[in-house]
Parts: sequence; C-alpha cells; structure tokens
Amino acid sequence: MTGIIEIAKAANVSPSTVSRVIHNPELVSEEKRNQVLEVINRTGYTPSNLGAGLRKAKTNNLVAIIPDVTSAFNYPVIRAIESIALENGYSLLLGDTQELESRERSFAAMARSRQADGILLFCANLPFDIDPDTPLSEQLPPLVNACEAIDLPGLPKVNIDNVAAAEEAVNYLISLGHKRIAAITGHVKSPSTQDRLKGYRYALRGAGIQVDDALIEAGNYGLKDAEQATRKLMSQPNRPTAIFNFSDEMAMSCLATLHDMGLRIPEDVSVMGFDDISYAEYCYPALTTVAQPMTEIGIECMELLLPQLNGKKMEACNKILPHRLMIRKSTGPAPAG
Repeated sequence: MTGIIEIAKAANVSPSTVSRVIHNPELVSEEKRNQVLEVINRTGYTPSNLGAGLRKAKTNNLVAIIPDVTSAFNYPVIRAIESIALENGYSLLLGDTQELESRERSFAAMARSRQADGILLFCANLPFDIDPDTPLSEQLPPLVNACEAIDLPGLPKVNIDNVAAAEEAVNYLISLGHKRIAAITGHVKSPSTQDRLKGYRYALRGAGIQVDDALIEAGNYGLKDAEQATRKLMSQPNRPTAIFNFSDEMAMSCLATLHDMGLRIPEDVSVMGFDDISYAEYCYPALTTVAQPMTEIGIECMELLLPQLNGKKMEACNKILPHRLMIRKSTGPAPAG
C-alpha cells in the first residue's frame, strides 16, 4: 500500500516535503511540488488521514488547464468561467501547459492534493490514468472537457461541430469560384485540427474538387509557423487562390505575410480564419472567419461543472454550441485564369 514514505522515494524528496505538498503546498518550491504531485497522480495516492473526507473538503479553487493562456481565443472563455466561478464563491487558477503533458498532469494533480475542487480541461489528453472497468465518476474529480474533445465516453464536454464549421467555411470559398483552396492547420494530432481537416476535405470532395495534400500545411496554431506555411504555399507554381486558416491568429500572420509578398487581398488570394477573436474585424482587410461562441463555451462549462462541485455524479454530456460564418473583406471571387 502506497504511503508518504513510498511517495517521497519515488519523487526523490523527503517525507516531510510530501507532507507539506499535501497540507501547505505554498511552502514548497514549484519544482519539488510538481515532482510530488506527479507521483501522487500516477499512483492515485490519497492521504489516509483525509480518507473519505477528501472529496468533501473544499478549497474553493478551480483550475483551468489550458495549452496557451495568452491565446486571444481563450481570453473570453476564461473571463466567462471566472465570472461565474466568483459568483459561486470559487477562485479560478490558470494552468498554462505550453503543450507539455507533464504540466497537464501536474495541474490535474492539484485536485487530488486538495488544492482545487474541480478542473476545466482544454487539452486533448486526459491527465489521469483510467481503469476502464471502473466508472469515471469514481476515478475523476469534478471535471469538464472543452474545445479539444477527448475521445473518452462518459466525460462532460463542450464544443462546436468543427467538421460542419470547416465544411461551411470551405463551401463558401467554393461558392466564390475558388478551386485551389489551401489549409493552414493547427497541431496535427489535436482533435480540433482533425475535425476541421475532415470538414475541409468533405467540402472539396462534395464539390468534385480533388484534395491536394500539397495545399495542406501545419501552422500549429502559431504565428511564425503560419508565416512559414503561407510562404511555402505561395511558392508553388500553381499556387492557391484561397487560404483557410484553422485559427484567426494564424490568419492574421497569413495576411501580414501576403502583404509582405506584395499580394493583394482578396484580389490575388482570399484569406479565411476560424474563431472570430476580437481583432478579426479590425485587421486589414477585415477577416472573414468562423465565429465560435467563446463566452457561451465558458458559461456552458460552468453549468456542467457546478452540479458536480455540489455533489452530483459526473454524467456523460456532449454539448454542441452553434457556430456562425462571418463574411468580411478578406475573401472575394477567385481571380480569373
């Protein structure tokens, strides 16, 4: 049976450090705290002196585990979550994972070590080890998964229909006469990227247009990667007449790169984004994009989490919110010839 001594050995710290992490985590350095929390999470250790009272003990903290807290998409979601959290007596802690699984697990372990009561998970990985023969509600703290849908039945989830949204976006470009439509994607393994790629391909095939893999470049939801992807796409002999970016931030990088290359938008090439962040309407030219209901995503997350925090068992729920196509100045008819 795992105890503090075994946890200390596995984490390469003293037993007193493990005790402080459990009872007074603010007294322990972040590095050592993360070492201990990783072992606690991996082993499923519950301090014996807490026992069944662990779940009942309230910290009045929630942790949002997010790949990039600086993202303009995440800000309205976080703001909505924090507003409702405060109304209900909770503080919101932000866990910026920077796409590192070790950080995801470290932040998730806060719920096991009584530093947080619930988790809002915006990553594509579940940072807990799961026994498939045991109900999720008996293994996980109060938790809601949003935006990057984890492929695990039983989790409460909030999202949009990324396949349908991307298909609608590409169909709009096709309606303008575009046939050479490029895609600058997010992280290749992320669920949102995979679903948007499906929608992109569905639209092309539905219009009888051959899918050309040379027109698909990974932008990884990053500005620099999107710039490089844009230059690579536009260096092709038969270059695209439209570029569908899987985020607005990448689309803005794409716009800047095309301007730098001396190309006119949308006369030479149309540009479309995804998200409808606050800057999309004010860049030049104003960005055509797919609007996600960012504030509503945050609200729905809390509506699914609060009952769990009040003792209700976790239940499967896949909340799909509506998207909208926002047509602005960055898209236009395909150039002749």
